[in-house]
Amino acid sequence: MELFRGTNHSPSYFSLSRAGVGQDVVDFCIPCNPYFPTPAMFAVLAVRLRDILTYYPSSADTITAELASLLGLQPQTMAMGNGSTELITWIDHLLVKESLAVPIPTFGRWTDQPMETGKRVDMFQLPEMDGFRLDPDAFVSFVRSRGSRVAVICNPNNPDGGLLPRHAVVAMMDALADLDLVVIDESFLEFADSEAYPSVVDEAVLRPNVIVLRSLGKNFGLHGVRFGYLVANPALAVQIRSRLPKWNLNSFAEVIVFMLKRYQPEYAQSLRMLSRDRQEMTAQLANLPGLTVYPSQGNFVFVKLPEGADGAQVRDRLLSEHGVLVRECGNKLGSSSQFMRLVVRSQPDVQRLLTGLSTVLYGTAWYAPQPSLEQQPSYALEQPSYASYALPQQPSYALEQPSYASYALPQQPSYALPQQPSYALPEPQTELQLLLQSAQQQQQQQQQQQQQQPALYPATPLQTAQDTYGGYAAQQAMPAAYPQPQAQPMAELTPAAYTPAGQMPLFQSQQTTGAYARLQAMQQALQQAPQALQAPQPSAPQPAQPARPVQTAQQQPSGGGRMTVYAPDPAAVAGDMSMDDTLIYMPTVVTDSAPAPAPAPATPAAATPPAALPTMDSDEPTGGGTMRRYPRPAAYLQTDNGS
Repeated sequence: MELFRGTNHSPSYFSLSRAGVGQDVVDFCIPCNPYFPTPAMFAVLAVRLRDILTYYPSSADTITAELASLLGLQPQTMAMGNGSTELITWIDHLLVKESLAVPIPTFGRWTDQPMETGKRVDMFQLPEMDGFRLDPDAFVSFVRSRGSRVAVICNPNNPDGGLLPRHAVVAMMDALADLDLVVIDESFLEFADSEAYPSVVDEAVLRPNVIVLRSLGKNFGLHGVRFGYLVANPALAVQIRSRLPKWNLNSFAEVIVFMLKRYQPEYAQSLRMLSRDRQEMTAQLANLPGLTVYPSQGNFVFVKLPEGADGAQVRDRLLSEHGVLVRECGNKLGSSSQFMRLVVRSQPDVQRLLTGLSTVLYGTAWYAPQPSLEQQPSYALEQPSYASYALPQQPSYALEQPSYASYALPQQPSYALPQQPSYALPEPQTELQLLLQSAQQQQQQQQQQQQQQPALYPATPLQTAQDTYGGYAAQQAMPAAYPQPQAQPMAELTPAAYTPAGQMPLFQSQQTTGAYARLQAMQQALQQAPQALQAPQPSAPQPAQPARPVQTAQQQPSGGGRMTVYAPDPAAVAGDMSMDDTLIYMPTVVTDSAPAPAPAPATPAAATPPAALPTMDSDEPTGGGTMRRYPRPAAYLQTDNGS
C-alpha cells in the first residue's frame, strides 16, 4: 500500500481513515494503553470539550508543578514537553555536540534526529542470536572505542522490549560518568513488571550528566495529547526548561494532568491487566509454527516471521483481508522486513490477529489457537461494562459460569439453557417483599373461606380430601362404635361460627356468642357417650359440673368464641366422668351459634376396644376428624366451686 511507502513510521490513524481503511481496524501498531483512560475520564473530557478548545491553557510551569506533586518529585528537576519527541529535539540541539552512541534497533528519533542536525551516530547492533539483549559492558566498551560523547539507551528497548535491571543501568551510568550526557529513555517502563522499582529517576537527579525521559502519551494511551517529561539534575533540567515555549502544553494535557490524582487506582489496574494480556499473547504467538517470539517488558511483542515470509506483504494482507494493522519493522535500522512489532491487546483482538496470521502465513486458520475457559474472562476486562449488566441478586451465576456472563448482553438477559435450568431460578426476595406476599396470601385465604361454604361434617373422617397436617388423620380414624353427629344444613350456621373440616379455624376476634348452646351440646354428649359404649338401656343424666379450662404442655391455637375438644377412650375412664376431668370426643367442631346436632342412635360397642389415642400433649400435627384441642374462651374459665 502506498500509505506505507516513503516513511520511517507507520501512517497515522487519520491518514488511514481518509484512505477509507480506518473503519473496523484493530490497531496492533501504535503502542498505547488500551485500558486507560477510563470511560469516566472520557466522559469528563467530553463535557469540558468546549472549554478545553476555547481557552488558553495554564503555563507549563503550573502543569509541571502539578505533575511533580503527583510523582513525588521537585518541579525544578523536571521539564515537560509537547511529547517526548520535542524533548529529544531540544536535547539534540542543546546537549549533543558531536556524536551519539545508541544500540539498534531502537526508537527511530534517537538515530534520525542527530543525523538531521549533522551529528555522528555510532550504532551498536544488538545481537539477534541473543534475543536482542543489551550487554552493558559490551556497550560501554563500544562507546569507549568509538569516542562517543553522548550515550543513549531505551529501557525497555523499542521494538524488542528488552529490559536491563536497575542495578545494571546504575553500573553503566557510573562507567560513563565522564561523558557529556547519558540518556535513559524510560518511555515504556511503566509496563514492566520484572522488578518492583526498575526506574533510575532517583539516581538521575543526583548526577550532573544523566537525563531520564518519560512519555505520558504511551502510559496513558493518549498519543494525541502530546505530552512527555524529563527528570534530571536541576542544573541540567533548567537548560531544557528555559528554552521551551511558554505555552508548549495544550489544554487537553492540563486537564488530564489535574485529573490523574483521582484515577490512580484505575491506572494501576490497567497496568496489571496489560501485563496479563502480554503473557497470554506471547504464549499464543509462540504456538504458531516457524514464528519466533522475543521476551518483552513493554506493551508490545517483537516477532520474527518464518523463513521466506515477506513482512510488507504480510502487513498489507492482514490489513486488507482481516482488518488488522501491524508494525512491520523493515524501515528500522538494525532490523529487517522479516520482523514485526505487535502491540499487546486483549483476547478478542488477539484471536483476530492469530486467525489472520495463520491464514496469511499457512493458508489456513487451523493454527490459530482457540481461547480456553481460563482465558475467556479477559473479555470482561476489556469491556467491563458487560459485567455491570449481570443481575446483582444473582452474582454467583457469573462466578460459576464466567464464560456465559462474559458474552451476555443486556438485551439478552436469558441465561437459562434447557440443560441448565439453574439459571432460571426466581429472583431472591427481600424480607419486606416476603412479608407483603405472606399477608396477601393470608388475605386471599380469608376471602376464599368467606366465599366458599363446604359441608360441616364429611361422610367419614377419612374422606377429607386435603389434610394439610399429614397422614396423622388417617391413623386416628374414629371407631364405628362412637356416635357421629348428623350433618346440618348450612342455613342453620352463622358465617362467623363454622369451621371447614380438616382446617385450622382462622383467627377471629374473641366473642362470647353461642355460649349456652355450646354448653348444652357438651353436657348432652358427655351424658350419652358412656351409655352408648356400656349398655343399651338408658341411664339417668348426670348433673352438669362447673367447667374447668384444659391445660396442656403446648400452647393451643384459639378461635374466637368456639372450642373443639376431644377425649381419650371413655371405656378406659373409671368412675365418675365429669366435665372437670374428662374431655369430649367429637370428630368435628362444635360451633358457637348453631344448636347441637341430634345424636345418632346408640350402637353397641364392638368386642375389640377402640385403639388408644395419642397423648394430648403430643407435638404431632392434626387434621380434620382427628384429635384437635383448643383452649376454652374466657367465659368458661370457672373454678370448681363455681366462683
